[in-house]
Amino acid sequence: MINVGIIGASGYTGLELVKILLDHPQFKINYIANSEGNTTLSKLHPSLKGICDMEVKKADAKEIIDSCELAFLALPHQTSMGLAKELIAGGIKVVDLSADYRLEVDTYETNYCPHTDKENLTHSVYGLPEFYAEEIKNAKLIANPGCYPTSTLLGIMPFVKYIKDGSSIFVDAKSGVSGAGKKLSETTHYCTINENLFAYNPLKHRHSPEIKEKIQKVGNKDLKINFVPHLLPSTRGMLCSIYTTLDEEINAQDVLKEYYKNSKFVRIFDKPVDIKSSAGTNFCDIYAQTNGKDLFVSSSIDNLLRGASSQAVVNANLMYGYEEDLGIPRFAYVP
Repeated sequence: MINVGIIGASGYTGLELVKILLDHPQFKINYIANSEGNTTLSKLHPSLKGICDMEVKKADAKEIIDSCELAFLALPHQTSMGLAKELIAGGIKVVDLSADYRLEVDTYETNYCPHTDKENLTHSVYGLPEFYAEEIKNAKLIANPGCYPTSTLLGIMPFVKYIKDGSSIFVDAKSGVSGAGKKLSETTHYCTINENLFAYNPLKHRHSPEIKEKIQKVGNKDLKINFVPHLLPSTRGMLCSIYTTLDEEINAQDVLKEYYKNSKFVRIFDKPVDIKSSAGTNFCDIYAQTNGKDLFVSSSIDNLLRGASSQAVVNANLMYGYEEDLGIPRFAYVP
């Protein structure tokens, strides 16, 4: 058994990590922490009462190094890089769920804050297994993608080679409110979000440069990303509608099926996808259709799982030589 730590257990992604790892056949939770400590898992998450009542400690790098081989960091950006630097120096493998290691340094500092661990940033591997599986297997530090880039990149990447350099991609993305985290705000207040739908940070969201950068790296194309996120009046799930114009006419469904023929966690549907069919799973469901050279792609994921925690465990599986689907949730929350 591999001893693992979960740092940042208070939030939704921390809870999902606990739920997955408690039943994992090879990973054993040996350390749980948040910023304050002095509590238990069942106090933080009453849904775990009678299931897991482990002590939650205040995060301490030395304790993590002494008790773990692998650490999942479910921490805010900037906070994460400081701890990751210490853990990696202590020989611990890290899967980081923040944005701290996802981007080139100039892109990161333009959109977030000064980076204090540039050395490890250059060695991090972007944790989208469909594109970086071999690199993940040999990595010590995984930059786990967030929900919006995951759903968008998996949806559009099969078609990038058919798009002319400099062309525009329009992404209309909608997420359940859990993607905003536990922190209270006017935007996520019940009276604001209930029976409501609205965009936020249109065309300026900091996931736009992440999507653009990964398309450049994987698809070798410089494309203009017009990204507009929305909040849905639902707890979880994500639906992305992606629009662009191709250089030639293609059979979009055939392209998808060929591109993902060996992917365990991408499902190709013959009609536009929905949120509920992927909720509770690590699947990304995708459908595509063309009208001449105009392309529409519909992709759906669970924002807390494929967009965070289950994808993090898939990455950990690959890091330790296990099958990527070991212990990973596959059954949707339906009806």
